[in-house]
Amino acid sequence: MEKIAVIGAGSWGIALAQLLAHNKHDVTVWSIIEDEINMLKEKHEHVDKLPGVKLDDTIKYTTDLKEAIEGKKVLVLAVPSPFTRSTASKMKEFVTEDQIIVNVAKGIEEATLMTLSQVIEDEIENATVCVLSGPSHAEEVGRGLPTTVVVGAKKKEDAQFLQNIFMSEVFRVYISPDILGIELGAALKNVVALAAGIADGLGFGDNTKAALITRGITEIARLGMAMGGKFETFCGLTGIGDLIVTCASMHSRNRRAGILIGQGKTYEEAMAEVKMVVEGVYSAKAALKLAQKYDVKLPIIEEVNKVLFDGVKAKDAIGNLMLRDKKLEHPDVEWS
Repeated sequence: MEKIAVIGAGSWGIALAQLLAHNKHDVTVWSIIEDEINMLKEKHEHVDKLPGVKLDDTIKYTTDLKEAIEGKKVLVLAVPSPFTRSTASKMKEFVTEDQIIVNVAKGIEEATLMTLSQVIEDEIENATVCVLSGPSHAEEVGRGLPTTVVVGAKKKEDAQFLQNIFMSEVFRVYISPDILGIELGAALKNVVALAAGIADGLGFGDNTKAALITRGITEIARLGMAMGGKFETFCGLTGIGDLIVTCASMHSRNRRAGILIGQGKTYEEAMAEVKMVVEGVYSAKAALKLAQKYDVKLPIIEEVNKVLFDGVKAKDAIGNLMLRDKKLEHPDVEWS
């Protein structure tokens, strides 16, 4: 049994807290929101973000960050990506070198173009930062439905340690050294999922969805490999796997927001209706800046940015994609 803090009481943090408690670990959940902590203490359920999932009685809850962190071996950082830096900054005075921070949020910081693990390392000197990602909706993990993810770590022993902590009969954990590839796949798929949702909102069909997923993973891998990620990662759970589930499921806040945008709402109106942080909106500009920095073409992500921020109509953006210059599907495959 390990002592573990889950920093952030959103749907994903709570689902992981329940999983870890089920695995017989000593779990403490932190939130900055006092009403949220009081609700969790009283009801043993997050009635707003994960309704119907009754939480283990052994889970503890606190608004005191020092209390949450001190004496814990693992710190699961589960705040939305826009709050990763500010939360890490608050954590740093309490974190010790023997603790492992596991980032489970997905995004790229627009101002710095850093991945979230890089943001944490920037704020917390000498931190041991790992990541956990994959096709894993909180609503299903909380209910104990079979799920498979990947833990990324710089040291194999840290990855194996976390694999043992998280793995259960319904939560299979693979390990990988490609932290960068894992994080880029996780962040960029949210932007493509917005495009898939926009297509749904426009009333398009399965053919369109399949095209966006297939060409979307091509864009993700193109940029990810230019930045140093591994091709195999983008073919795996945190690449194509996460992209499929995020583009296809109504659990996906990015797809749901995209549907509303396709129906004519602004991204601000869509996020207000979804009532959760839509990570793809925050990663879209960063993805475009990275594409420019590494000189790679990301047509889908470019059009998503135009719809979100430049006033281009969603239907026109799809038309722009369909009428691009003629291309080879795989330029490296030669004619015989």
